Amino acid sequence: MTAAEEREAATTPQQPPPEPPAWLVERGIGVSRLPARVHTGDCWDTGNRCAPADPEQIRRLPAEGVPACIHCRPDTALGALE
Repeated sequence: MTAAEEREAATTPQQPPPEPPAWLVERGIGVSRLPARVHTGDCWDTGNRCAPADPEQIRRLPAEGVPACIHCRPDTALGALE
């Protein structure tokens, strides 16, 4: 990086990182990639197969047989115990 680039980078306002999603749906492996587990957004046991979800999905999926993560318990966080 040149000195001019360094000065420009120092004066350019930095954007804060985006807020993490509140809820995640972990997808399975394979072609169909069906939901495998639901998580809270700050769960430590998520992988790279997670996508953001809304609270209604997190309530509905366990009722359809998709397990809730045993570590973060999103069903408990929403008050919808299995």
